[in-house]
Amino acid sequence: MMWFTRPGARQWRCAPAPREVRAFHAGLPGYAPTPLVELPDLAAELGVGRLLVKDESDRLGLPAFKALGASWAVHRLLERVTAPVTLVAATEGNHGRAVARMARLRGRAAHVFVPEAVHPQVVRAIAGEGARVTVVRGSYGDAVRAAAEADGVLVQDVGWPGYEEVPTWVVEGYATLCAEVDEQLGRAPDLVVVPVGVGSLAQAVITHYRSTTAAPCVLAVEPETAACVTASLIAGEPVTIGTSDTVMAGLNCGTPSTTAWPFLRNGLDAAVTVSDAECTKAAADLHARNVHSGPCGAAPLAGLRAAPHGDLGLDSTSVVVLLGTEGTSANPRGATG
Repeated sequence: MMWFTRPGARQWRCAPAPREVRAFHAGLPGYAPTPLVELPDLAAELGVGRLLVKDESDRLGLPAFKALGASWAVHRLLERVTAPVTLVAATEGNHGRAVARMARLRGRAAHVFVPEAVHPQVVRAIAGEGARVTVVRGSYGDAVRAAAEADGVLVQDVGWPGYEEVPTWVVEGYATLCAEVDEQLGRAPDLVVVPVGVGSLAQAVITHYRSTTAAPCVLAVEPETAACVTASLIAGEPVTIGTSDTVMAGLNCGTPSTTAWPFLRNGLDAAVTVSDAECTKAAADLHARNVHSGPCGAAPLAGLRAAPHGDLGLDSTSVVVLLGTEGTSANPRGATG
């Protein structure tokens, strides 16, 4: 296990996401807040007051939270680009399918690049949205590079120098998830646990809570085989690492997003890595409680179990929210039932 903490992260402040994001999502067909599911027996196991999972297994008709970011980014993009362009994305599953869905709804073509390890059922789901799918030999990073060189307009959820506006729009879209959590709880949590790939969702969570007077602790969870954010935090600068296969396919990323990095560096309280075995057990425990999270969505429970609770300031009164970012159909390879 790798572990990182940054004392004082809760004192850092930033500007909020645009207010109009929430109203935009509320106007989409099929919009409804996703459930916040309470798990009292697991709260007792972990010694906290309340433990809840934000269940993103059905978000705007798709099996993951990514539809929030893709919908807002495509909306912002098409405010500027009215020509019949092709929307291009790279993905390990959820983001690409969400871009393909939004392209179809807006009458645009989509071209999605996936690394070769992506499950065939996921590829079929993306193609089922009407997208052209290209399988790339190599890693997620290789797929991103291929997408960036393709004809069309790139809608990517990771930033790099010279490509930062669209990823910022994607992150802004995720703000709706955090706003729903606060409304459903009637307050901010004491701890939010976030699964991390390139860091965009963590950026959204940090933006939401570091732009208000509420100051919950934010814990990032990564696969031990793809811990680019934790490695970067320890190094004090963004680093690229080699990764290997993991059931947490959507978190198998080797380089943090440059748009996310300043938020991760300054506003993230802690980061922890987990094994596939720990994640698989967490997924099974959630399924037994009728929360059907895929491996990425179960990673926060595994991370909370692995993390030193004293370093997070947790006690028997703490309210903890796990971001269950995907359902089982988002990642068939890692499904436990």
